Amino acid sequence: MKIARFSHKDAIRFGIVDGTELVVLAGDPMLAGFDTTGERVSLGDVALLAPVIPRSKVVCVGRNYRAHAEELGNDVPAEPLLFFKPNTSVIGPGDSIVRPPQTSDTQWEGELAVVIGSIAKNVPAADAHQVIFGYTVANDVTARDLQGPDRQWARAKGMDTFCPLGPAIETDLDLASEQIITRVNGEERQRGSFTDLIFSIPEIIEYVSAAFTLLPGDVILTGTPEGVGPFVAGDVVEVEVPGIGVLRNSARDA
Repeated sequence: MKIARFSHKDAIRFGIVDGTELVVLAGDPMLAGFDTTGERVSLGDVALLAPVIPRSKVVCVGRNYRAHAEELGNDVPAEPLLFFKPNTSVIGPGDSIVRPPQTSDTQWEGELAVVIGSIAKNVPAADAHQVIFGYTVANDVTARDLQGPDRQWARAKGMDTFCPLGPAIETDLDLASEQIITRVNGEERQRGSFTDLIFSIPEIIEYVSAAFTLLPGDVILTGTPEGVGPFVAGDVVEVEVPGIGVLRNSARDA
């Protein structure tokens, strides 16, 4: 089931994607379930928004594909390498990634995002599926020229607009058969399989929830495959997971 968050007639609502239409839900499905209003609206008549605004945090896993770690000259971590993005970095499909004046080297990192659906603390990997609401697509935008000198990644990864999410949440995704593809101006730059993750999603949830309580709506970014690179104002970055959809954002300078 695909769940979209959208704007229609000056109201923000949620709906189940059904072909070219949205079946309107009575409320936020994480809080109110999947009761519908009986109304349908055309996807062409709405503006899709980020499918979730994290209640407290976006937790990210760095260097979770071996080839990506190697392309940047880094060792493969022995444990998941964690960092945060603030929820103010989140934007939706079609929104602009804004390149601030502090950086001249913004780079794309296409990633699968896990959306947490319930309070989660000390969750064993075997039970991780019980706290997952679904999956969406993310772009872990990075100011690469700030990442090294800062020695920690809060500024390089967490600026406003540096966490595009969308276009929808898929509640049932076959990770074994899915891939993530990133294109810039229509040219493919990244392609990776989720079977190549160094740390699996259940392992990540166990590790993260041992450190931080996860709240409904929190998001975990699971890492990017090799092929990251710079984009500039005017470029269009698309990140696709076929079972979810295409997250498309253009870039502009501040």
